[in-house]
Amino acid sequence: MRNDNLLTIHDALFSHYGNLHWWPAKTSYEVMVGAVLTQNTAWGNVEKAIANFGADLSPETVARMELDALKEIIRPAGFFNQKALYLKAVTAWFQSYGYDVRQVKRQPLDEIRAELLSVKGIGQETADSILLYAFGFPTFVVDAYTMRLCGRFPIDAGKTYGAVKNYFQANLPKSAEFYNQFHALIVINAKEHCRKKPVCDGCPLGAMCGKRHEI
Repeated sequence: MRNDNLLTIHDALFSHYGNLHWWPAKTSYEVMVGAVLTQNTAWGNVEKAIANFGADLSPETVARMELDALKEIIRPAGFFNQKALYLKAVTAWFQSYGYDVRQVKRQPLDEIRAELLSVKGIGQETADSILLYAFGFPTFVVDAYTMRLCGRFPIDAGKTYGAVKNYFQANLPKSAEFYNQFHALIVINAKEHCRKKPVCDGCPLGAMCGKRHEI
């Protein structure tokens, strides 16, 4: 039986924030790059790194670029030595599909996810971000903000990435568009209100949150 709590949370957030049209990127490949670069850093740093590519952020460019040159371009995102290797690796994976988004989207979700998880530097959150936002697969992204929501609401979804992901997917419509929107809503509310030190006043989930007066 579907848990209506998640739908109630989604509806409250959507009523407050509206359609967020997220993830911010011009191409599927830019989403892939952003998903790698955002590891362990703020999104503002990712934007600086992406801006350094100018108008030439393409898989072909990254594939032929010298590693040291790539490191300098992405330096603002931090951990640039590792992330340059990760970008090379995920670009090589994309090249195996001829850099063709349509070819990737024709693959079964479980198989393509397993492939991505075998790529150097691609963990579960990064893989699901790429699959959902770059290719439109219906796979829910679990991040620190999602875990915080579950802990504070509270939602008994489990403690591991896989458990929380499975819980959300079992209790929500199986839709890439819905997953995209809900994750974006969780993120913005975590930044506006459900911070590490929460700002409960004005939070659209305030009346429902079980932890409002305990933090």
